[in-house]
Amino acid sequence: MESLERKAIVIGATGLVGGLLVRSLLQHPGYHRIRALVRRPLEWEHPRLEQYVVDWEQLESRTDLFDDVDDLYCCLGTTIKKAGSQENFRQVDLHYPVRAAALAKEQGVTQMLVISSMGAASGSRLFYSRTKGEMEEALSAIGFRSLHIFRPSLILGDRKEKRLGEQLAAHVMTFLDRWMKGRVDKYRAIQASTIARAMINIAIVRAKGDHVYSNDVIHVLGLDES
Repeated sequence: MESLERKAIVIGATGLVGGLLVRSLLQHPGYHRIRALVRRPLEWEHPRLEQYVVDWEQLESRTDLFDDVDDLYCCLGTTIKKAGSQENFRQVDLHYPVRAAALAKEQGVTQMLVISSMGAASGSRLFYSRTKGEMEEALSAIGFRSLHIFRPSLILGDRKEKRLGEQLAAHVMTFLDRWMKGRVDKYRAIQASTIARAMINIAIVRAKGDHVYSNDVIHVLGLDES
């Protein structure tokens, strides 16, 4: 594959998908520089990786971090239990992504790829789905040349933090996976690595406009062909 000499910025790089995404981007010939904005340093380094520990409440003071970047990847996300309240949850899953997106757009970033959630809808009665839907609408209003929204189902992978509810659900979903075809295919749990590959595959195409990818489509876009 021909080198494209592109630069990417990743927010949420310390999370499950974000960490895998950064590693995949560093191995991809289409990118020569990856910049990660983190709340705590990653536990590994790479010659083409730039790490910046940021205060998300003071992000406007670091607009320079978005200079000379082609693609913004957003993998930010938490749980209400970890956040401690619905208000704190909205800060991480809604306000921080939108704040970063607005700054990126102002600095000339033309493409954003973001992880949302299956069922996201601003009119949902479910707090989680409603928050994700509001995030999607706010990002769309910013006006990127290319906006790609990924709506996965339950995300599988080796998390450092143990979420008991998600672990139990993951075991059930993994067991049922062989039967979840056809109409229920869109509900199948999905590997974090599959999401990361799908995001990069879509980014390289650079299709204009706003695009939303459902869980079953992400499974296809992120197939491991190695």
